[in-house]
Amino acid sequence: MTRFAPSRAAVRLLAAAFVITPMLAACAGGGGVKQDTRYVARDVNTLYRAAQERLDRGQYGIAAALFDEVERQHPYSPWARRAQLMSSFSYYMDREYTPAIEAAQRFLAIHPGNKDAPYAYYLIALSYYEQISDVTRDQRITQQAQAALGEIVRRYPDSRYAADARLKLDLVQDHLAGKEMEIGRFYQRSSNWLAASIRFREVVDKYQTTSHAPEALYRLTESYLALGIPEEAKKSAAVLGANYPGNEWYERAYKLMQKHAPSA
Repeated sequence: MTRFAPSRAAVRLLAAAFVITPMLAACAGGGGVKQDTRYVARDVNTLYRAAQERLDRGQYGIAAALFDEVERQHPYSPWARRAQLMSSFSYYMDREYTPAIEAAQRFLAIHPGNKDAPYAYYLIALSYYEQISDVTRDQRITQQAQAALGEIVRRYPDSRYAADARLKLDLVQDHLAGKEMEIGRFYQRSSNWLAASIRFREVVDKYQTTSHAPEALYRLTESYLALGIPEEAKKSAAVLGANYPGNEWYERAYKLMQKHAPSA
């Protein structure tokens, strides 16, 4: 399985959103936490500091568990809200995407209007995005990533997360178009021209701004010729020529039309 690698910009956005404050560090006092046993009761400052230290060391699984403990042991502390998001971030960094999503969703359910809500939505979107698999596999996760990224752009178009979400949406669109192309080519190889044309038409109609659109129009031309409807093939080739006049797929479509339907 292949995943979309997390961009450095995305990780910087996440990491910059929450850092331990000098006030908290001062309150926590000196000395390290000798044990990270989850069931030992500790004051909120010590517990949060221990979680932050584990996060800083790259021990993301332990950090996530400790942030969860902040919320569990001190649910009414101001740090419980912050710990929810830090738990989500820690799970995300540990590639434990399901608990990362759950923690962020729990935050949004409790604090829907909080100023950090865009950050929570961004964590959810990235957690789906980085589970995207290659085009030969089921694309349910890809569609969830698309919906989550779109939610950021819709709700917070001017936030610092929206620009990255828009970029990733373009990549997701291209990925979904690639899946349709893969299925369409399979139908072509099986001489199931009608089913193939439906898939290629889907790309032309829904993903016309992606890199797959020129090939989809060429494949539509092929499929319509095979179905015995040269007039439809001519329309697809004409659209291809109008939008991508110098493209190799147009050159191929032109030759195909000249060979099989010169009078169309």
